[in-house]
Amino acid sequence: MAQLSITTAAADQIRRVLDERGHGLGLRVSVKPSGCSGYSYVLDFADEAAANDVSFEEHGVTVYVDPEALTLLDGSEVDYVSEGLNRFFRFNNPNVKDQCGCGESFSV
Repeated sequence: MAQLSITTAAADQIRRVLDERGHGLGLRVSVKPSGCSGYSYVLDFADEAAANDVSFEEHGVTVYVDPEALTLLDGSEVDYVSEGLNRFFRFNNPNVKDQCGCGESFSV
């Protein structure tokens, strides 16, 4: 069975953003062909669950993943980090073999 974990920092940010929006079930994560390395992560709000979504719940929040993206994301950790003035979701993905210099895309 595929796994995806959510750090406390990521859960806090997901909760904060959903509270600001006033609605939503959680975070939707998918991947798309993109960039110089092959794939990029796509984040969106999950306002409803699709019939084929795979969901992961941790720290009181839910992340929804399209089953086609699951093989690329299996074993990943969703984190939320601050680096200087930048704050963003980071994927610690054990499947990544290479990524582009700008960090926007990855290959498996």
